[in-house]
Amino acid sequence: MKNKRQIIFRAVALAIVLAVAAAMFVIGRGHTIYFDNKTCEYNGQSVEAFYKVNVTVGGEKVAKLSARDRGMTDIMGQSVTMTLEITDQKGGTPHAHKVTLGVPYNMDGIILNLPALMAGLPEDAYMSEFVIAAPVQDEAEEEVNTDEFDMGDQMGSPMEDQMEDQMEDQMGDI
Repeated sequence: MKNKRQIIFRAVALAIVLAVAAAMFVIGRGHTIYFDNKTCEYNGQSVEAFYKVNVTVGGEKVAKLSARDRGMTDIMGQSVTMTLEITDQKGGTPHAHKVTLGVPYNMDGIILNLPALMAGLPEDAYMSEFVIAAPVQDEAEEEVNTDEFDMGDQMGSPMEDQMEDQMEDQMGDI
Protein backbone atom coordinates (compact mmCIF):
# COMPACT_ATOMS: atom_id res chain seq x y z
CA MET A 1 0.00 0.00 0.00
CA LYS A 2 2.78 2.39 0.98
CA ASN A 3 4.79 1.49 -2.15
CA LYS A 4 1.79 2.13 -4.42
CA ARG A 5 1.19 5.52 -2.82
CA GLN A 6 4.85 6.47 -3.27
CA ILE A 7 4.72 5.58 -6.99
CA ILE A 8 1.57 7.69 -7.47
CA PHE A 9 3.18 10.73 -5.75
CA ARG A 10 6.30 10.37 -7.90
CA ALA A 11 4.23 10.11 -11.09
CA VAL A 12 2.18 13.20 -10.18
CA ALA A 13 5.35 15.16 -9.29
CA LEU A 14 6.95 14.15 -12.59
CA ALA A 15 3.81 15.19 -14.52
CA ILE A 16 3.81 18.59 -12.79
CA VAL A 17 7.50 19.15 -13.55
CA LEU A 18 6.98 18.19 -17.22
CA ALA A 19 3.94 20.50 -17.51
CA VAL A 20 5.90 23.44 -16.04
CA ALA A 21 8.85 22.68 -18.34
CA ALA A 22 6.60 22.57 -21.41
CA ALA A 23 4.94 25.88 -20.44
CA MET A 24 8.29 27.59 -19.84
CA PHE A 25 9.62 26.21 -23.11
CA VAL A 26 6.89 28.07 -25.02
CA ILE A 27 6.39 31.11 -22.78
CA GLY A 28 10.01 31.77 -21.92
CA ARG A 29 11.43 31.51 -25.44
CA GLY A 30 13.43 34.64 -26.25
CA HIS A 31 13.70 36.25 -29.69
CA THR A 32 15.61 39.20 -31.09
CA ILE A 33 13.50 41.29 -33.44
CA TYR A 34 15.25 43.57 -35.95
CA PHE A 35 13.13 46.35 -37.48
CA ASP A 36 14.10 47.44 -41.00
CA ASN A 37 12.91 50.65 -42.61
CA LYS A 38 14.24 49.85 -46.07
CA THR A 39 12.77 49.84 -49.57
CA CYS A 40 11.47 46.36 -50.38
CA GLU A 41 11.08 44.58 -53.74
CA TYR A 42 8.59 41.69 -53.90
CA ASN A 43 7.29 40.07 -57.11
CA GLY A 44 8.05 43.19 -59.13
CA GLN A 45 6.30 45.41 -56.59
CA SER A 46 8.41 48.09 -54.90
CA VAL A 47 7.50 49.45 -51.46
CA GLU A 48 9.35 52.62 -50.49
CA ALA A 49 10.86 53.14 -47.05
CA PHE A 50 9.13 55.57 -44.69
CA TYR A 51 10.71 58.93 -43.88
CA LYS A 52 10.65 58.10 -40.16
CA VAL A 53 9.24 55.32 -37.95
CA ASN A 54 9.11 55.17 -34.15
CA VAL A 55 8.67 51.63 -32.83
CA THR A 56 7.21 51.05 -29.36
CA VAL A 57 7.05 47.57 -27.84
CA GLY A 58 5.49 47.00 -24.43
CA GLY A 59 5.18 50.73 -23.76
CA GLU A 60 8.89 51.27 -24.33
CA LYS A 61 10.24 53.11 -27.38
CA VAL A 62 12.77 50.66 -28.81
CA ALA A 63 13.69 52.23 -32.16
CA LYS A 64 13.59 55.53 -34.03
CA LEU A 65 14.26 54.70 -37.66
CA SER A 66 14.92 56.95 -40.61
CA ALA A 67 14.94 55.54 -44.14
CA ARG A 68 17.46 52.68 -44.55
CA ASP A 69 17.88 52.24 -40.76
CA ARG A 70 17.60 49.15 -38.57
CA GLY A 71 16.67 48.88 -34.91
CA MET A 72 16.24 45.94 -32.57
CA THR A 73 14.65 44.67 -29.38
CA ASP A 74 14.53 41.42 -27.43
CA ILE A 75 11.17 39.85 -26.60
CA MET A 76 9.94 36.84 -24.67
CA GLY A 77 7.10 34.66 -25.91
CA GLN A 78 5.60 33.77 -29.25
CA SER A 79 4.04 37.09 -30.22
CA VAL A 80 5.00 40.74 -30.35
CA THR A 81 2.64 43.70 -30.08
CA MET A 82 4.11 46.95 -31.31
CA THR A 83 2.95 50.44 -32.07
CA LEU A 84 4.39 52.03 -35.19
CA GLU A 85 4.30 55.83 -35.43
CA ILE A 86 4.94 56.43 -39.13
CA THR A 87 5.85 59.67 -40.89
CA ASP A 88 5.64 59.10 -44.64
CA GLN A 89 7.50 62.21 -45.78
CA LYS A 90 9.46 65.09 -44.33
CA GLY A 91 7.15 67.58 -42.62
CA GLY A 92 4.23 65.13 -42.75
CA THR A 93 2.02 64.28 -39.79
CA PRO A 94 2.73 60.95 -38.13
CA HIS A 95 0.05 58.26 -37.97
CA ALA A 96 0.08 55.39 -35.47
CA HIS A 97 -0.68 51.72 -36.12
CA LYS A 98 -0.88 48.93 -33.55
CA VAL A 99 0.38 45.63 -34.94
CA THR A 100 0.43 42.18 -33.32
CA LEU A 101 2.47 39.45 -34.98
CA GLY A 102 3.08 35.82 -34.18
CA VAL A 103 6.76 35.00 -33.92
CA PRO A 104 7.91 31.79 -35.61
CA TYR A 105 9.11 29.36 -32.99
CA ASN A 106 12.07 28.17 -35.05
CA MET A 107 13.65 31.64 -35.50
CA ASP A 108 15.75 33.39 -32.85
CA GLY A 109 16.72 36.48 -34.84
CA ILE A 110 13.90 37.88 -36.98
CA ILE A 111 14.09 40.77 -39.43
CA LEU A 112 10.81 42.65 -39.98
CA ASN A 113 10.68 44.96 -42.99
CA LEU A 114 8.21 47.57 -41.75
CA PRO A 115 7.25 49.11 -45.14
CA ALA A 116 6.45 45.63 -46.53
CA LEU A 117 4.49 44.75 -43.37
CA MET A 118 2.41 47.92 -43.55
CA ALA A 119 1.82 47.44 -47.32
CA GLY A 120 0.04 44.17 -46.56
CA LEU A 121 2.52 41.93 -48.36
CA PRO A 122 2.71 38.23 -47.41
CA GLU A 123 4.79 37.07 -44.45
CA ASP A 124 7.72 35.87 -46.56
CA ALA A 125 8.07 39.43 -47.95
CA TYR A 126 8.34 41.22 -44.60
CA MET A 127 9.77 38.53 -42.29
CA SER A 128 13.10 36.75 -42.62
CA GLU A 129 15.63 35.12 -40.35
CA PHE A 130 18.74 37.03 -39.30
CA VAL A 131 21.65 34.75 -40.15
CA ILE A 132 25.31 35.45 -39.54
CA ALA A 133 27.36 33.86 -42.28
CA ALA A 134 30.27 31.72 -41.15
CA PRO A 135 33.64 32.83 -42.48
CA VAL A 136 34.82 30.78 -45.45
CA GLN A 137 38.40 29.54 -45.40
CA ASP A 138 40.42 29.16 -48.57
CA GLU A 139 41.26 25.56 -49.35
CA ALA A 140 44.80 26.68 -50.18
CA GLU A 141 45.25 27.93 -46.60
CA GLU A 142 44.12 24.61 -45.18
CA GLU A 143 46.62 22.53 -47.17
CA VAL A 144 49.89 21.87 -45.40
CA ASN A 145 52.93 21.06 -47.48
CA THR A 146 54.33 18.00 -45.74
CA ASP A 147 57.40 17.89 -48.02
CA GLU A 148 58.93 20.77 -46.05
CA PHE A 149 58.86 18.78 -42.83
CA ASP A 150 59.57 15.27 -44.13
CA MET A 151 63.27 14.64 -43.76
CA GLY A 152 62.97 11.00 -44.72
CA ASP A 153 66.15 8.94 -44.88
CA GLN A 154 68.09 11.63 -46.74
CA MET A 155 69.34 14.82 -45.22
CA GLY A 156 69.24 16.74 -48.48
CA SER A 157 67.49 16.05 -51.74
CA PRO A 158 69.05 16.93 -55.09
CA MET A 159 66.62 19.86 -55.39
CA GLU A 160 67.67 21.24 -52.01
CA ASP A 161 71.33 20.87 -52.93
CA GLN A 162 70.75 22.75 -56.18
CA MET A 163 68.92 25.57 -54.33
CA GLU A 164 71.74 25.82 -51.78
CA ASP A 165 74.30 26.06 -54.59
CA GLN A 166 72.32 28.85 -56.26
CA MET A 167 72.06 30.77 -52.98
CA GLU A 168 75.81 30.41 -52.39
CA ASP A 169 76.48 31.70 -55.89
CA GLN A 170 74.22 34.70 -55.34
CA MET A 171 75.79 35.45 -51.94
CA GLY A 172 79.23 35.24 -53.48
CA ASP A 173 78.26 37.83 -56.11
CA ILE A 174 77.32 40.36 -53.43
